[in-house]
Amino acid sequence: MINWPEELIDDIARRRCVIVLGAGVSKNSTNAAGARPKDWKEFLISASEDINGKTEIRKQIGSGDFLTACELIKKELGRDDFNSLMRREFLTPQFQPADIHKFIYNLDSRFVITPNFDKIYDTYANTTSHGSIIVKKFTENDIADCIRRPEHLIIKIHGSVESPDNLIFTRKDYSESRTKYRDFYHLIDALSITHTFVFVGCGTNDPDIRLILEDYSFKFPQNKKHYIIMPKGAMNSKVREIISETMSLKALLYDSSDYHRILTSSIADLVSKVEIRRSDLCLTMDW
Repeated sequence: MINWPEELIDDIARRRCVIVLGAGVSKNSTNAAGARPKDWKEFLISASEDINGKTEIRKQIGSGDFLTACELIKKELGRDDFNSLMRREFLTPQFQPADIHKFIYNLDSRFVITPNFDKIYDTYANTTSHGSIIVKKFTENDIADCIRRPEHLIIKIHGSVESPDNLIFTRKDYSESRTKYRDFYHLIDALSITHTFVFVGCGTNDPDIRLILEDYSFKFPQNKKHYIIMPKGAMNSKVREIISETMSLKALLYDSSDYHRILTSSIADLVSKVEIRRSDLCLTMDW
């Protein structure tokens, strides 16, 4: 089980936390056929199968340059075929929520950020809340108002599959969005200063996430750490030390055997700890 820091439990209980959901969370879902959503690498490999430039694309994937690989795939397929591919992969399979989605929802965080294109968590959260949760994409200009309002908010920082023309997925997309939607990134920067981020099912290679956290780390060197939940062995201790120094991220480690079962049970345990802390806050009124 993950050993949850008391400070983190307190931040979540006081709703001073932002939960960031990555592809590893969606990977827990299945559809009626038993299929699971592809992660970024799996998607790129599958998408490149019938493309003329397959060799170069596989070379970029092998070197870890997923952004260039996706750029090549998008150019080879063209807009319409690429958009159809995205819908086939992330929308039409009808992936169902897993227990981990339910436990994350039960943490009752006011803010959830996700780079995921799929709608698994969004749909579950809005169904369970009877439509009371606001979902916003990075392209929408009223996000600042939504952050100030009391409602719970899900922010899709890379867009959503129902609008494939407005996804951040390629090298060009990342570069363009940083200029075109710079005010949106200022809002995320502000949240990183005022709230504790908890990354679940995320890596550390997303260019947007890296830039936000590195900027925070070097602007405020005496800062409070954010958290990333990762499997033991995902990176060695020296790399974790570098990540901690450059991105202000404290790693919470767990055993990933048996399809990451301990991660789900650990988040269930976190829900219980947060609920106890909220009960204490109600008694002491120490808001």
